[in-house]
Amino acid sequence: MSWKVITSLLDIFIIAFIIYYLLNIISGTRAVQLIKGLGLIFLVALFAQLLELNTVNWFLDSFLTIIMVALPIVFQPELRRALEQIGRGGFLKEQFWQNWGPKEINEIVMATAEMSEKKTGALIVIARRVGLKNYIETGIELDSKISKQLLLSIFQHQSPLHDGALIIENGTVQAASCFLNLSTRSDINPRLGTRHRAAIGITEESDSLAIVVSEETGVISVAENGQLSRHLDTAELRETLAHSFEKSKEKSFMRRHL
Repeated sequence: MSWKVITSLLDIFIIAFIIYYLLNIISGTRAVQLIKGLGLIFLVALFAQLLELNTVNWFLDSFLTIIMVALPIVFQPELRRALEQIGRGGFLKEQFWQNWGPKEINEIVMATAEMSEKKTGALIVIARRVGLKNYIETGIELDSKISKQLLLSIFQHQSPLHDGALIIENGTVQAASCFLNLSTRSDINPRLGTRHRAAIGITEESDSLAIVVSEETGVISVAENGQLSRHLDTAELRETLAHSFEKSKEKSFMRRHL
């Protein structure tokens, strides 16, 4: 194999890695929808050029020029996060490994069980492959270790952070009092409150898992893939979280060894 072929392959690999890394950064953010829109515009522009639709081609060329100037402004939060991750180093670890396991699961289960017993309302969202950066930014960022005491203190009625969702990502409590979009589905039980609709909504938009404790009844529910499972006991909650952890661990292991 000649040196030119090796450098060409290396060139392709570097570009592919950069694209993959950027897609991981914007995954689960509004930037995904913007990229889809841009892709559609580029596709229409290509067809217009092939069919020699001069007026359409001129309009799209002018429009794309404006878009390219506006892109750094629109994607400013995502670009800032990318540069911060590169500057801190260790971004490969963040991308390839979910740093939470049995100890963290036990802390979550114990806190949820106590809140259920005391009928303390709570909404805990656990991110998996799809990042929840947009939602984390709506709350109070904590970046703290997962512990029963922390979860209980956040959701106690006197706490200023008890309203909204607590988000766990990459093995840490990223933020509390986060605002989530409510599900607009018409088939949801009308007796379910805002926390349950928010839990269903976030799992419709991402692959996250959401735990809800009802303030009225103390019932524990888990939302996943837009579906809500209610009346879970402690053992069922632990099993659900353990299964979720194993799936994340397996997928992370596969990505590390591809």
